[in-house]
Amino acid sequence: MDKIRYFDHAATTYTKEDVIKEMLPYFSIEYGNPSSIYSIGRKARRDVENARTRVAKAINANSKEIYFTSCGSESDNLAIKGVALANKDKGNHIITSKIEHPAVLNTCKCLEEQGFEVTYINVDKDGIVNIKELEENIKPHTILISIMFANNEIGTIQPIEEIGKIAKKHNVLFHTDAVQAIGNVAIDVKKLNIDLLSMSGHKFYGPKGVGALYVKENVPFKKIQDGGHQEKNKRAGTENTAGIIGIGKAIELATKNLDNYNNKLLELREYYIEKIKEKIPNIKINGHRNTRLSGNANIAFEGINGEELLIYLDTKGICASTGSACSSGSTEPSHVLTAIGLNSEMANSSLRVTFGEENTKEDVDYLIDNLVEIINKLRNKN
Repeated sequence: MDKIRYFDHAATTYTKEDVIKEMLPYFSIEYGNPSSIYSIGRKARRDVENARTRVAKAINANSKEIYFTSCGSESDNLAIKGVALANKDKGNHIITSKIEHPAVLNTCKCLEEQGFEVTYINVDKDGIVNIKELEENIKPHTILISIMFANNEIGTIQPIEEIGKIAKKHNVLFHTDAVQAIGNVAIDVKKLNIDLLSMSGHKFYGPKGVGALYVKENVPFKKIQDGGHQEKNKRAGTENTAGIIGIGKAIELATKNLDNYNNKLLELREYYIEKIKEKIPNIKINGHRNTRLSGNANIAFEGINGEELLIYLDTKGICASTGSACSSGSTEPSHVLTAIGLNSEMANSSLRVTFGEENTKEDVDYLIDNLVEIINKLRNKN
């Protein structure tokens, strides 16, 4: 092992040097509290607002529609619970899908315990939401539809524009968890009729510990955390100034070179998949073959235990995943893979590889060669 080959960018990305460079002064020089009225506090406030403008511009929003949070999970919680609490006089019904991130699914389960009604929509074998089922389940008391933009495990991209039109037609608010999509897909919240959108900085080469929530102007939502009056009285707590500066710079960089980035990742992904199909029999590609994130390849290797495969890959300096990073350590098969029709054995044999900016064709060859060797070894052992 001469170096680490990292293929788990859906779990997290590194923080780019240009992002770190912009963040550094806010740890030791520009350390003022943005809520303070003296000069270094005012300077921090101006820079926070500049970052807010950068985030807004990346998704064609207005800066006053952006709220900074600690992560994508908090953004999901604030969006869904905030809308539910603000609109409970209008209705108590929420629609989501069976393949959402736990941040959405567990938030919905929490609301069910408080008397809200939640409908979990099916997906097809590729992980695409059943649009007809979604619209048929809209009721007079439906207040929110929450469907992720792109799936964190299988990379499938949902028909967001179509869902946005349906939501608007029925006067229902539409939230999308775009944590995996930002930095990978061009997003225009106005064109797509998105009312609320969640993101997380560390998924697009920004720092961990900072996220953002877009809420369309005049959409009612309530705070879910008590404390001070930060973030327009919607998210209490002293602002993570350095992190906010970081997410602003990261999203600007991520959306600036989106086409080149996607072209590179798509080339690596297709090369990887074709070589795996050629060299390893009895596999299944999970998720839609084309309508998916450019850097995502999720493949089930029949007869292989995914956790065991990861351990062997780790000894070779290869980082990958069996599914969502938020589910690591779980012995249960992936809820996403079972929702698209895989049995427990096939679900547990799946390997998620997600490519990133620093990956090269040589890295992918190293991954393929080791996969062939390890899988042959494991299959012969079994």
